[in-house]
Amino acid sequence: MIQGVDMSLVDWSRAQFALTAIYHWLFVPLTLGITFIIAFMETIYVKTGDESWKVATKFWMRIFGVNFAIGVATGIILEFEFGTNWSNYSWFVGDIFGAPLAIEGIMAFFMESTFIAVMFFGWNKVSKRFHLLSSWLTAIGANLSALWILVANGWMQFPAGMHFNPDTARNEMVSFWEVLFSPVAINKFLHTTTSGYVLASIVVIGISAWFLLHKREQLLAKRSIIIAGVFGLISLLFTIFTGDGSAYEVAQKQPMKLAAMEGIYNGQKGQGLVAVAMLTPGKEPMDGKDPYVFNMEIPKLLSLLGYRDSEAFVPGINDIIKGGYTYVNEHGDSITEPSAEEKIATGRKAINALKMYTEAREAGDTVAMAEWRGELEANFKYFGYGYLNDPTSLVPNVPMTFYSFRIMVTLGGLFLLFFVVVLYLAMKNRLGQKWLLWASIAMVPLVYICSEAGWIVAEVGRQPWVIQDIMPTVAAVSRIDASAVQVTFGIFAVLFTTLLIAELSIMFKQIKMGPSHDND
Repeated sequence: MIQGVDMSLVDWSRAQFALTAIYHWLFVPLTLGITFIIAFMETIYVKTGDESWKVATKFWMRIFGVNFAIGVATGIILEFEFGTNWSNYSWFVGDIFGAPLAIEGIMAFFMESTFIAVMFFGWNKVSKRFHLLSSWLTAIGANLSALWILVANGWMQFPAGMHFNPDTARNEMVSFWEVLFSPVAINKFLHTTTSGYVLASIVVIGISAWFLLHKREQLLAKRSIIIAGVFGLISLLFTIFTGDGSAYEVAQKQPMKLAAMEGIYNGQKGQGLVAVAMLTPGKEPMDGKDPYVFNMEIPKLLSLLGYRDSEAFVPGINDIIKGGYTYVNEHGDSITEPSAEEKIATGRKAINALKMYTEAREAGDTVAMAEWRGELEANFKYFGYGYLNDPTSLVPNVPMTFYSFRIMVTLGGLFLLFFVVVLYLAMKNRLGQKWLLWASIAMVPLVYICSEAGWIVAEVGRQPWVIQDIMPTVAAVSRIDASAVQVTFGIFAVLFTTLLIAELSIMFKQIKMGPSHDND
């Protein structure tokens, strides 16, 4: 059904958005977490009057300030790309997607931007308690910004609270609360923000370890490690808990993503969770090849985690394409899943009904309008499938999704061990051991890899959908020359790399300066 679309345009538009999002996400999680660490330290300073806590607070504020400035720059470009590269998407769901973005800008970002000025320039100009309040409101504002962005992203993964208006060919919001309190959105927000706290905690520990290695700022470093270690451990436990909730929602709402995450082609009851595996290179749906070169799995665990039933059937990629399997949904209803070809046929009926409804409306034929509107509403559930030509196009990039998921989970387990060891040695007053300090520094790049891997799972795993079941990526792209996207891709790659180098250079300079640069 998609004809005349330059697939290189789609690929380059996706690549440009991925480039921007990956660079943007290098800065966001540190902002989400370090603002709370700063607020914790300033709270201790206000409560105790100990000036050394003020010194620590002001030092970590400088690290936050550098990171925040670059993050804002990349985030603005990201939002503009919806209009430039994805105008069909913006038209189709702008009434819904735009609402949380507008709230984020008006409420959360303005709140954050206002109080960040007091936070940086209000020392000795406002009272201690008002300055402390400003620090807390900056942290809360940063996380509220994340809330609205992730609500929008969660809606794309599980569209709820909307109604399609055939007169405008647009989706319109009918329930703001369904959009806001979607289980996918809530789990995504909690999982993403708590993982940001973990990242910030490890960055703080890593920088503090550098100070200890160089026998500098030892009081600040040890206190920072303890604060970040406790915050990071608690946050990681919540990240694991919310990750379980996110996986459950994926099983219910996006079974193809779950199948790709586990490399499952033929599902079964009592499906095990793949712990360690290597995928068969070149594996394709329905080709009869074993999906794994080798694998080790934990029996029945995936069924238990995904459906809260150790004997539940977990569909694989082939099952989802062929359809015909029966499962019990989260409401307890028994559902027989149609095949991909049946969904495509249903989607094409919906698209044709929309076309005929439009023609009837232009002709003033109210009887035909009512008939075609009913046809559209009856088949709209699979509207997006009508734009697809091949059932196998429903399969995302399995190796990228599969290995990214394992990188994320493996590193998450490593970080849990790391926090426990750090806090144990802190209790024993043995933080000066060189192996620990070098390990702490090594954790910093690993936590960024883990964070980016999580987003790869979330976004690559949901392909080919930009809006689950409603709009495929190929239908969302703007009708522009692919060469224009290629040129801007190159420009953005150079710009973002320059910004990243600038941020790292400034941040390293600030770390080398240490807190001695601060003054009242």
